[in-house]
Amino acid sequence: MQIFAILLIPLALSGIAVLPGKTRSFGVFNAAGHFINAVLAVWLSLDLLRTREAAAYLGFFYADLLSAFFILTISVINFIAALYSIGYISSDVRDSTMSERKAKAYYALFNLFTLTMLSVPVVSNLGMVWVAIEMTTLVSAFLVGFYNRKESIEAAWKYIIICSVGITLALFGTILFYYTASRDGGVSSLNWTDMAAVAGDLNPSILKVAFLFIVVGYGTKAGFVPMHTWLPDAHSQALAPISALLSGVLLPTAVYAIIRFATVINICIGTSYTGNLFMFFGLMSLGISAGLVLVQRDIKRLLAYSSVENIGIISIGLGFGGTFAIAGALFHVFNHAAAKSLMFFAAGRAVKKYNSHSIRDIRGMISAMPFAGTMLIVGAFALTGMPPFSAFFSEIMIIISGFTGGFLFQSSLLLFFMAVVFCAMIHNISRSVFGEKPSGMAAEGEPLSGKLAFGILMLIICTAGIVAPGFFKELLTAASEIIRGA
Repeated sequence: MQIFAILLIPLALSGIAVLPGKTRSFGVFNAAGHFINAVLAVWLSLDLLRTREAAAYLGFFYADLLSAFFILTISVINFIAALYSIGYISSDVRDSTMSERKAKAYYALFNLFTLTMLSVPVVSNLGMVWVAIEMTTLVSAFLVGFYNRKESIEAAWKYIIICSVGITLALFGTILFYYTASRDGGVSSLNWTDMAAVAGDLNPSILKVAFLFIVVGYGTKAGFVPMHTWLPDAHSQALAPISALLSGVLLPTAVYAIIRFATVINICIGTSYTGNLFMFFGLMSLGISAGLVLVQRDIKRLLAYSSVENIGIISIGLGFGGTFAIAGALFHVFNHAAAKSLMFFAAGRAVKKYNSHSIRDIRGMISAMPFAGTMLIVGAFALTGMPPFSAFFSEIMIIISGFTGGFLFQSSLLLFFMAVVFCAMIHNISRSVFGEKPSGMAAEGEPLSGKLAFGILMLIICTAGIVAPGFFKELLTAASEIIRGA
């Protein structure tokens, strides 16, 4: 029954957010609610690991260990973003950047956004997965254009238009899946569990065409190149906590949808077709983003293109196949979410302090805002896979799997592009962190809620690869086995 509580908490919080009261007080209450959600996600994972049976309710709600992994990732990052929002939104209200009424609207939209993301991995109906992912776009578009500036409104419209085109293609792919499932498999529902049961009877040719539409359609939302063009604008214009959610957990929900379709088609025709598509889009995303990171001069757009790179790494891991590679890809989903959230929080603080997105203008953060500056440079090393940070371990799992699996060319390209991104990221971030701060700029500390959010993220990225809880390792392995169809 944890599934219902996980969905009801953000729904209730979205309604409570608009009631009279101080937004800072609600921010604390909101963070407490999301902490409970994170605990429930851990509880759900432990229950499913114990029983090894999926939780199914009303023929509609469904959660297996793969669902549990994504629910856990979403819930943990949502809690940290809610915690960080306390000080971030309070400072905007204090500086008259937003009114109390607008701050309440932020918290209402924040929780509706959370609800839509959590809805994706808890339904078995692939049509409802489509609806949930479309709802994430509609709700988060208001958060992208929240400040009502020209740039943010343009970014929000671009986000809606491009992702709506993508989601339309995904719908067509879903219809094709249903067509062959009903005609060839005798299935009259869109439940992926029902389709998987008759996958061997489905038409391989139709499935291949359908999956191509699915990858392009949901890949638009995931940030695959060349469908990624909405992403740098949306991520750079959103509020910092929302940028973290867009990058850290929204993109993986679209990957989750692709994976669910892939598990069905793999039963029918094997893994080579889906694996090749994953590797193709992964390498293309990685290569293009590496070039764009090199020339980027906007600090939040820099992080956005890094998201495209990391989605590419995840996709390549899924393409390599095998339990070790897929577990590495899933582990990288979690590691990227934590490291990217830390960097967007720090970059968001810098943008507010310097009133600029330009890396050229943001100088001397280590002097102007020592805490956030330190977090930004540490996050850059963590995000690019330096040991002993957790992303190093997930990336090395994927690389080892590639070379041992015979994907020598793809693995070599993966290493090369990762090296390019590492050099470009450290060079650009160092320019902002070090150097002389603008004359007359006073040093600024971090509010307690911000320090707690940064502290939790630092704990995750420093320890997850070395001393991760036993249940988390078991969850990764079990989820990767589901993807493999074992």
